[in-house]
Amino acid sequence: MSDETNPPRLPALAARAERVAPFLAMDVLARAAAREREGASVVRMEVGQPSAPAPRAAREAAKAALEEGRIGYTEALGIAPLRERIARHYRETYAVAVPPERIAVTTGSSAGFVLAFLAMFEAGARVAITAPGYPAYRNILEALDIAPVSIPLEKATGYVMTRAAIERAHAQGALSGVLAMSPANPSGTMMSGPVLEEVAQACRARGLWLISDEIYHGLTYEAPAQTALAYDPDAIVVNSFSKYYCMTGWRVGWLVLPERLVRPVERLAQSLFISAPYLSQIAALAAFDAVEELEAVKAGYARTRAMLLEELPRLGLREIHPADGAFYVYADIGRFTNSSLDFSRRLLDEAGVAATPGVDFDPNEGSHWLRLSFAGGFDQCREGVRRLAGFLR
Repeated sequence: MSDETNPPRLPALAARAERVAPFLAMDVLARAAAREREGASVVRMEVGQPSAPAPRAAREAAKAALEEGRIGYTEALGIAPLRERIARHYRETYAVAVPPERIAVTTGSSAGFVLAFLAMFEAGARVAITAPGYPAYRNILEALDIAPVSIPLEKATGYVMTRAAIERAHAQGALSGVLAMSPANPSGTMMSGPVLEEVAQACRARGLWLISDEIYHGLTYEAPAQTALAYDPDAIVVNSFSKYYCMTGWRVGWLVLPERLVRPVERLAQSLFISAPYLSQIAALAAFDAVEELEAVKAGYARTRAMLLEELPRLGLREIHPADGAFYVYADIGRFTNSSLDFSRRLLDEAGVAATPGVDFDPNEGSHWLRLSFAGGFDQCREGVRRLAGFLR
């Protein structure tokens, strides 16, 4: 028997739980929220969360469904009207034919990654990701006992993944898959059609899965983004209603899958998630008809982006990855610090600006980079620049 002097021994945590690093952007968010609860004024530039609400049509559709009363499960792969509308989106936007049967509606893109990785990769598989890159890729892969293989992005090649980089990584140790993102997080940098085509060809030639994260499609400022499906019909595409459609908290996204992955993903979804929330699916279906409203939101991002790209170099942040899309600026702060983590903490505590340290996106080289999100609106970001200028003096 145990007593206060001899407490019961608790079992050890799973090793995978110890391996997974914190998602620093979310840690910054929590610290910023705590500062605000204490009464501090904080300019929120740490996370990629649109300040605009979900489109009116989406909110009204969800409200109408709620008034009907019964909110239940749906098919594991999503309601048929939403899968059909997503398929139509590919025809209209990219001139790519995707049968609705190959689309899986997921609980945000996060669940999509979990489902896809589980269906594609055995434990111990090696999957190429970029550095810098979205930190949850690395964390989800490691949680599933899959090895992330970082491919450093280089200025000489436009800070995008290339065929040559994939070939080098594969030669050093056989890969099972490649995960590309365009527009990218943390930078917004886009892969051109020819580069994306070369990456797709490299994967197909070596029998590698190609996963294309297209969550920031729709949010581009010079040219539209290209889908990997235009170059490889068997690519796995991950997308979401969180960014362009301003529906982060609704937790609804989708996968486009090759036919042979549909049933395995469905079986996994049935047990891991059952289905994406019914109300969110109804709202997402209506969001496709809110283009005018959403384009107005994007015009606001474009204005803020232009201001930041003009003002930040004046403050000494002269090296910036090409901000082709999304709503981020990834800037070199090396002339001010060799610790982006410490810089981010002091920036919040001393200047009231929440920003994400580059080590979140690149544990090896991110110590002199900082990501600033401009999803929050022009006035907020202009105030963030003013505070940053005072902090750097």
